[in-house]
Amino acid sequence: MHIVDGALSNPVVIAGAALCVGGLAQGLRSLPIDKIPAAGVLSATFFVASLVHVPIGPSSVHLVMNGLAGLVLGWAAFPALFVGLVLQAVFFGFGGLTVLGVNTVVIAGPAVIMGIALAGPVRRAGPQTAALLGALCGGGAIALTAGFVAAALALTGDAFLPAAKLVFFAHVPVMVIEALLTGAAVFLAKQVKPDLFDDLQGVTP
Repeated sequence: MHIVDGALSNPVVIAGAALCVGGLAQGLRSLPIDKIPAAGVLSATFFVASLVHVPIGPSSVHLVMNGLAGLVLGWAAFPALFVGLVLQAVFFGFGGLTVLGVNTVVIAGPAVIMGIALAGPVRRAGPQTAALLGALCGGGAIALTAGFVAAALALTGDAFLPAAKLVFFAHVPVMVIEALLTGAAVFLAKQVKPDLFDDLQGVTP
C-alpha cells in the first residue's frame, strides 16, 4: 500500500507532509513510557508484515496491521508506523522519501481513527466481544487506508482515477485477512494481557 516517489502531485505531497508532522507531534505527546515497548513491537510487526507485497500500479498490496496499532497505541501509532516506513524506504526502497509523509498519513491516520472509535469498547468488553470489535477495527483500518490511498491518487489527477479504483478494490481480500488476524490478536491479548488496551491520554472515553 506504499505510494512510490513521483506518483503524486506536489500539493498532495506537501499536504501529506504537513499532516504527518502534526500526527507525529501529537503521537509523541500521547506516548507514555510504559507503552514504548508495545510501540516497538507493533512497529516491527508492521515492518515485517508489509515486507511481502504485490505491486499494483503506483501502489502495492500487503498486510499492514494498522488497526491493531491504533487499538493499542492511539495517536502514538503515528510515530510507531512512521519508523517502520522510514526503515522500509531506506533499506528496501518501498514507497519513497518524498512521499513518506503521505504514506504515513494514509496508514497511521486510519489506525488513529479506528483506535479512537473502538479502543474504549474493546477495553471494556469480554474476550469474545473484543475479538469482534478488533476484527471490525482491523478490516475498517484497511478500508480507510485503501480509501485514503485512492483519494491521494485521485487528487493528483484524472489520469490516476483508474489506479485509484484498482487500489481500493484490490484491498478487499486484505480487509478480510486483517480483520481475522486483528480479531485473533485482540482475543488472545484480552486473555493474557488485558492491560494492553489501557486508556491512553486523549484517545478513548
